[in-house]
Amino acid sequence: MPHEPIVTTVVGSYPIPGWLEFSGTQLAAFGPPDLAELWDDAVTVAVMDQVRAGLDVITDGEQTRTDFNLSFYAFLEGVELDRSPLRQFGPPGHDQRPIHRITGALGAPSGLGVVDEFRRLQRLAPTGPRLKASVPGPYTLAGRLEPTGRYRDRHAVTEALIPIVRRELASLVDAGCRVITVDEPSMSCYADREDRRWLVDAFNRTVEPVRGRCYLGTHLCFGNYKGRAVARRRYAPMFPDFLDLQVDELHVEMANREFAELELIAEMAKKMDVAVGIVDVKNYYIETIDDIEQRIRACLRHLPPDRLSVSPDCGLSQTARWAAFAKLSALVQGALRVRATL
Repeated sequence: MPHEPIVTTVVGSYPIPGWLEFSGTQLAAFGPPDLAELWDDAVTVAVMDQVRAGLDVITDGEQTRTDFNLSFYAFLEGVELDRSPLRQFGPPGHDQRPIHRITGALGAPSGLGVVDEFRRLQRLAPTGPRLKASVPGPYTLAGRLEPTGRYRDRHAVTEALIPIVRRELASLVDAGCRVITVDEPSMSCYADREDRRWLVDAFNRTVEPVRGRCYLGTHLCFGNYKGRAVARRRYAPMFPDFLDLQVDELHVEMANREFAELELIAEMAKKMDVAVGIVDVKNYYIETIDDIEQRIRACLRHLPPDRLSVSPDCGLSQTARWAAFAKLSALVQGALRVRATL
């Protein structure tokens, strides 16, 4: 996919409407046609907000998921789902998400559900914006599965998940998806204590079937569940190893880190396009158009405009809808202002 200057995009998720969250507590009251209509309506809302904001690349807002990845475990065979996190009270955070028990060989004979999500997006989205799907990567998915005798550690669980994610990516491209993000925040969260060469190799083996068949990116952040980070927020430990990721685009969060390490995008841009998070999803300050312009111009001191995409730092699922829409609108208007001066 040719990369025009300063593409505006999102990572994947968009706020879940309150009526959809409430409906999720009453699912037993709905029949299959009711649920289909419910999800169509939610995706339509997310799509039209992105279209009204003017984004170049849109998603379905991940409206049918729990968080960006928590609902995927229900698609897996060989897993006993644990719906009761160990910590029930106190400030909400990452340690309140469930850990599932592996009971047999991991598999997903019916896929992970992303193809159905994308087909719904194709059906509901207007012509104009490019359509993107986001798929959690195997290392990130492995983080919610407790290793067993069959899979002795997180590496072994990841290796078992690689063919499952590979098939999902290939099926997405076969369904017509031409822009895919493989979400791997766990790779960045653990990069300072992991075997980085193995992480890169595992990722590249995962995406090998779709390399050259779509515009492929990965999202590397430090956690956003309940608006909280979960790791030391430094990109430097990932490089130069992560420059060998076989992607067209690398997405990094910068806004909530006050643009620390922004100079690193210059090295990234020698190998791939760079999507820079210039909108802070953890802050209810609404960026102005002037803010966006200044942040884009700061990025352009390190890379050419046709290597740059701009987006929020992370998915918007943890942000109120009114704030998300206002932030996206400013993002687009600021990008258009800079484009007009190139």
